[in-house]
Amino acid sequence: MVFTHRDVMDIEAKPSAPRPRWYERHAQPCVAELLGTALFTFIGCLSVLDDSGGTGRLQPALAHGLALGVTVAVLGDISGGHFNPAVSLGVWLVGGLHLTMLIPYWLSQLCGGVLGAGLAKAVAPSERFGNASGGAFGGIAAAEQVPAVLAAEIALSSFLLLVVCMGAINGRTSTPLAPLCIGLAVTADILAGGGVSGACMNPARAFGPALVANCWDYHWVYWVGPVVAALLVGALVRLLMGDQATRLLLK
Repeated sequence: MVFTHRDVMDIEAKPSAPRPRWYERHAQPCVAELLGTALFTFIGCLSVLDDSGGTGRLQPALAHGLALGVTVAVLGDISGGHFNPAVSLGVWLVGGLHLTMLIPYWLSQLCGGVLGAGLAKAVAPSERFGNASGGAFGGIAAAEQVPAVLAAEIALSSFLLLVVCMGAINGRTSTPLAPLCIGLAVTADILAGGGVSGACMNPARAFGPALVANCWDYHWVYWVGPVVAALLVGALVRLLMGDQATRLLLK
């Protein structure tokens, strides 16, 4: 093929698309994860602290689900809208997050959880904050409950992570309604499993209130359950459920 002078001029006249700046590629997603996790934790903790009207699990379920769905919708284009270390792990496993961003995401999410819990403590009456342990997950009263709570956390987190990976990451099944689906998954999980384990599904949501309220009883369960779920769902999507592009990442 021979290029004429006009062809060369046309090529030179079309500048290539600028690459995203460092801030938009690395710093801004972490800021979005910190902000989104802080807002989600703040609203979630307040819903637990203010749950004095006999609403049972309905108020926390709706508050957590709506808060997460909205924050994913408005911040998802910046960071992916994870707001959960287990979600970031699962998304990385299915190829939706670069490895270099995994640790920064985790740190941002944990800091956001602490910030959100601190804001909840600042605005809530101290007596109500103390009675509810700051919205921390402390429903395990004896070691005999640990197996059931751990199994519930793995199952509930697996449902949430499957919705995230298949609804937002997997090309063939992704949908613009992913934020709504994710919020509804959290709501359903809390309504179904809140009485068993508290339905945490999020180590950052567990860590922030635990640190602020100094409530660490069986805290490890709320890390192990979601992380195991992320590994299980990541393997499921990569090996069986993902589209061809996702499964080809294994080669």
